[in-house]
Amino acid sequence: MKELVFATNNEHKTLEVRELLSGRYKVLNLRDIGCTTDIPETGNSFAENAALKSQYVIDHYKIDCFADDSGLEIEALNQEPGIFSARYSGKKDDRENLKLVLQKMEGQENRKARFRTVISLVRNNEHFLFEGIIYGNIRETPSGDQGFGYDPIFEPLGYTQTFAEMSMVQKNEISHRALAMSKLITFLKEQA
Repeated sequence: MKELVFATNNEHKTLEVRELLSGRYKVLNLRDIGCTTDIPETGNSFAENAALKSQYVIDHYKIDCFADDSGLEIEALNQEPGIFSARYSGKKDDRENLKLVLQKMEGQENRKARFRTVISLVRNNEHFLFEGIIYGNIRETPSGDQGFGYDPIFEPLGYTQTFAEMSMVQKNEISHRALAMSKLITFLKEQA
């Protein structure tokens, strides 16, 4: 069975993808291949950051790989926090990042936002990109205790709950990451 690395240390993501690709690929994560490097994300877009991570694995471990990069883009804030979503407040602290977004959104009538994920796959020395986007609005106050990051203030279009008020199963059916991952998995199944 062909090996494929998911450039993550997140065990939950790894298990989910392993199940989806079982019988076709042996999915490994960074820990499985002995990669302890914090791969730099110095790109200017989600696509560039995802590509940097997948290319790093190819360059150093010579195994086909995919990586993702995600973030929140708010229309009234000129698409911020964007690629800086995880460290928007200057540190990797979900609570501080969310607090800063709410401060910047005070008095804003335009609450439109979107979550984006881009997955970069390097397979047989070819590069492929898969994108998932979900549109919604930023709530004025956080609500819910599920999920992480900006989930308590992001209400997807067509829903009356934030991501943080949804079950993990419900969120994973509609999220930006789920949409991008679905495209990747369909591609891999067709290529297997």
